[in-house]
Amino acid sequence: MHPYRTHNCAELRLSNAGETVRLSGWVHRKRDHGQLLFVDLRDNFGLTQCVIDISSPLFQKLESARNESVITVTGRVIERTAETINDKLPTGQIEIGVDELTVQSTADMLPLQVNADEDAGEDIRLRYRYLDLRREKMHEKILLRSKVISSIRSRMIDQNFTEFQTPILTASSPEGARDYLVPSRIHPGKFYALPQAPQMFKQLLMVAGFDRYFQIAPCFRDEDSRADRSPGEFYQLDFEMSFVTQDDVFAAIEPVLHGVFEEFANGRAVTPAPFPRIPFDEAMLKYGSDKPDLRNPIEIIDVTEAFRGSGFGIFAKQVETGAVVRAIPAPGAGGKPRSFFDKLNDWARANGAAGLGYINFADGEAKGPIAKNLDADRIEQIKAATGVADGDAVFFACDKALAAAKFAGTVRNKLGDDLDLLEKNCFRFCWIVDFPMFELDEDTGKIEFSHNPFSMPQGGLDALENQDPLTIKAYQYDIVCNGVELSSGAIRNHLPEVMYKAFAIAGYAQSEVEERFSGLLSALKFGAPPHGGSAPGIDRIVMLLADEPNIREIVAFPMNQKAEDLMMQAPAEVPMERLRELHLQLKLPPE
Repeated sequence: MHPYRTHNCAELRLSNAGETVRLSGWVHRKRDHGQLLFVDLRDNFGLTQCVIDISSPLFQKLESARNESVITVTGRVIERTAETINDKLPTGQIEIGVDELTVQSTADMLPLQVNADEDAGEDIRLRYRYLDLRREKMHEKILLRSKVISSIRSRMIDQNFTEFQTPILTASSPEGARDYLVPSRIHPGKFYALPQAPQMFKQLLMVAGFDRYFQIAPCFRDEDSRADRSPGEFYQLDFEMSFVTQDDVFAAIEPVLHGVFEEFANGRAVTPAPFPRIPFDEAMLKYGSDKPDLRNPIEIIDVTEAFRGSGFGIFAKQVETGAVVRAIPAPGAGGKPRSFFDKLNDWARANGAAGLGYINFADGEAKGPIAKNLDADRIEQIKAATGVADGDAVFFACDKALAAAKFAGTVRNKLGDDLDLLEKNCFRFCWIVDFPMFELDEDTGKIEFSHNPFSMPQGGLDALENQDPLTIKAYQYDIVCNGVELSSGAIRNHLPEVMYKAFAIAGYAQSEVEERFSGLLSALKFGAPPHGGSAPGIDRIVMLLADEPNIREIVAFPMNQKAEDLMMQAPAEVPMERLRELHLQLKLPPE
């Protein structure tokens, strides 16, 4: 017999009754019934109940084993009586009568309870993460992450993608977030950087002729913590394709994402492919965001003309100076008490707005301060445009176009939650397409890149030379699910002359472009195929599937919000001799 186990703790069934077996695992829970002691034994796979009689010489030894001690038991599989069957466990029809017992490892007093869901606090959970990961819900989420990655990898290979690894020690990126720098011992004063993404390398793989690349890629960015991103590192499904259009990229990745979400949806609905495509301008108008949550049925409407020259002076004056008015319908809000509207007004002010105007269509009339200052025709115009009925309400945002869109989008999200409008048990995907290539910095008056400077402009070189830069769209796209941006992607600019011109519009001299992007530019001059790709975030995919709002719940060993690893005590000071080896001298800020 194997020294540790013949079966795992989720494996035994009624058909094994009478067999002598051996199990190993952790003492999950003990129940002393006087003459009998019951022990739930747990391993990675599940639980099996073990039982020992007080007359056994092993009784006291098992009774004294603390929870989370590791033990090995040998005994006979016994059929449970009908009244003791546990239908919640796969092993619930049997138990193990303990004949032999070995305590492999004794647990100290526990800093957190493994067999309970009580919140021990983030610091304790992260400091003793190995204990936290023993808890059933956490264990399941980390296993889910592994299964999702395995499924993604299999689906990418089925789509004829080839997996490659790209360097971890590389050059500092001239764009994007802060790099993590690694000093070179043999090149004094020089530094490697951990990759923010494998962007350059995957494009170079296309130039090298590999056609379809993917990687479950670690990425490193020295950024502040967010709920949906760990400080320091995250993982993404990085992929790139040659000789493709935007449609080809969508057609390749949609079956992968749809398939993975459907596989782990647990009955939740998933948007069928092809996913809806929403132009950026339409998304900002209808949803006030370039990552809209399509579970929310509210659509924002432009009602600027209804207020132009109206009696509602606050909006009318702003409209004359170039502002717009966005209406946010609120289905069912007309029946809410006045306090509902007052609380929303207070919420708007707390979020930096002057307030939140509204019209309440209740009891066959239009109510509220705005309604009092608009004539009936204008009110009817708003009602018709928004499609509201008696019992509904409409809220308004008035500002310059971008600010009005963003605030209206925030109001839309707030109303969707407060009115419980979001579609339940579903994953709603969409593509946001046609992002602007350039934007105007209102403070400096300069044209700058709106998003990714390496995207191919729609219309190519001709558009850059003959079109107003602020009207040029890029072959750039985001994939969004339930209001969460999973990734940005683009058809890349593979032509040096287009890159020079695009950067010239944004104020870069040719010499500066050649200095900052010499590696990529050099490769493009030796025959680069048209190519494009994307990089959906693994962490965010698992967060959605696990229904977890915080990334630390689906990462095995995350850092805290201060970018500290409490378990491994990182970051940490290093000995002075190590710094001397690296030719480094500390200059710490004053305390």
